[in-house]
Amino acid sequence: MVVGLPAAEPLPGSALVVGGRRQLELVTLPVGTRTVTVGGDLAPVLDHIAAEPGTACVLASGDPGFFGIVRALAERFGPSALEVRPAPSSVSLAFARLGLPWDDAVVASAHGRPLAAAAAAVVGVAKAAVLVSPESPPEALGKELLARASPPAQVAICSQLGLPGEVVVRTDLDGLAGGTWDPLSVVVLVRGAPVASEARRTWGRADDRFAHRGGMVTKSEVRAISLGKLDLPGRGVLWDLGAGSGSVAIECALLCPGLEVFAVERQADDARRIEDNARSLGASLLVVEGDAPSALLGLPDPDRVFVGGGGLEVLDAALERLRPGGRIVATFAALDRAAAAADRLGELVQIAASRGEQLPAGGWRLAASNPVFVAWGPRG
Repeated sequence: MVVGLPAAEPLPGSALVVGGRRQLELVTLPVGTRTVTVGGDLAPVLDHIAAEPGTACVLASGDPGFFGIVRALAERFGPSALEVRPAPSSVSLAFARLGLPWDDAVVASAHGRPLAAAAAAVVGVAKAAVLVSPESPPEALGKELLARASPPAQVAICSQLGLPGEVVVRTDLDGLAGGTWDPLSVVVLVRGAPVASEARRTWGRADDRFAHRGGMVTKSEVRAISLGKLDLPGRGVLWDLGAGSGSVAIECALLCPGLEVFAVERQADDARRIEDNARSLGASLLVVEGDAPSALLGLPDPDRVFVGGGGLEVLDAALERLRPGGRIVATFAALDRAAAAADRLGELVQIAASRGEQLPAGGWRLAASNPVFVAWGPRG
């Protein structure tokens, strides 16, 4: 299977050509060539490709491995079945037009993904690019960033990149939110310095840094160990299920600003409390109010999951959606549930911390807290 749309090269002699409407309009195909137009649902498209006895050609602009169709094709057919012919991505073209390096930029996509998650990923970083779409145009991104109290930023809307109608407009966040822009754009945001850069090197914050309901907060010692077991990547999707105060989700977002972090919480007052805690600490995340697992249906598949509440049903739902190579960390107060989780995940540890307390007459005592069981995996 050939994937890409290389410039100045003939299309492979294939009886099946797959692509978006715009890609198909850019090529001249031999008479009799069958075409499949990619829409919102990839499943029937992948089925068409699977039924093709010969080589299929999948048209994709830019680099199809960069927020493109390569992920879906590799998951269905395996990387060895693909011959990928990349071209410059729209993000690389945008930064090239601006004369800026982008190895230090956070890149997010609102193309077929939640706009709120993309805004959360870039709201406080020094340099970012966001791929927008007709459903989430540049002005919608601007409004979402302003609603999240984004710090000021220099903005460039880079439209129709690589096409005859290419244009680059520079403005600020107010101009971005107040304008009407081409949805076929990359929005570049540049700030003088990242927000809360010191926070990226800190975890296991004191419990009193997070407003919580009746002690419903993952204690700092447990949180610090859980973050280590999560082995956070620089990019990807993280779910915090049964988020409570949001302490784990917030610390993950601060440690790795390139992560799309979703805090799922069924209690309305706790959900609002998570938003307040995130705002006070400068963390970018999306709060999803609802019961898991039903609340997970519209979320992108995760690379990392922390299960702080909801029990084994929620853990099983997370395992079903976990991306290859992902990891789940789950905490429990009851040994029987922890053992059942360890059967699924492969690893288990008990954490029993005693905190020092100063006595009224001087000296110190150790006050034991209830033990917590941490399970993580899958192995491998």
